[in-house]
Amino acid sequence: MTEKYPWLVFVLPFVVYMLVGSLEPSPTEPGGKLLGLNLQYSAYPVIYTVKIASTLLCMACVFPGYRQFHRRPSLLAVGVGILGIVVWIGLWKISAQSGLTQWLAHFIGLGGRPEYNPLKELAASPAWAWGFLAIRFLGLVVIVPIIEEFFLRGFLMRLVMEQDWWKVPFGRASAGAIAVSIVVPVLTHPTEALAAAVWFGMVTWLMIRTRNIWDCVVAHAVTNLLLGIYVVTTGNWSLW
Repeated sequence: MTEKYPWLVFVLPFVVYMLVGSLEPSPTEPGGKLLGLNLQYSAYPVIYTVKIASTLLCMACVFPGYRQFHRRPSLLAVGVGILGIVVWIGLWKISAQSGLTQWLAHFIGLGGRPEYNPLKELAASPAWAWGFLAIRFLGLVVIVPIIEEFFLRGFLMRLVMEQDWWKVPFGRASAGAIAVSIVVPVLTHPTEALAAAVWFGMVTWLMIRTRNIWDCVVAHAVTNLLLGIYVVTTGNWSLW
């Protein structure tokens, strides 16, 4: 199936992740309003878990397509990931202190983070609290890096360059593709727009430098892992 429809590998898991994620409630808004639902903030762990499970199922279905990229990631990817967390948190703090974060989020017009602290919200059920925290880390460190990088760099950037995008060698990038690799993440990370612009630009440089999609995935995973640790240890749940 993935040979006949190559876009499935790059698009299906990401689209399912985003569609189910659109049902998630925020601290101030119920979820699923477009479908006439009124999902409360307390339902967030269940909806997120369903999102991860459904995305994993899609990834399993298209798994043979991932194997077309067989190069091993490099140590450079780890270095970019470590530098990335410094850049992300630093620019987030600068933006927050200057008021730029709120202005950009309002200007872009998209919602912010769910800011869900399972250790607080699920304190009455410690096993579920820690279990859900593990699920959040699974999504943050494993699922998101793969589906975002495959969609953004494996599909969208190549689609901008050629109609037969699957024929474009990975790592090749036009000016338009580079712009897309920055603009799209800015739109999907409104409360960290400045950090997203710089961080995704760094990973685009890595992509062009090594022409290895797994380098992009590893850099993304390393930054996300360190971000998750930072959030849990400092209590800055607005970043997650």
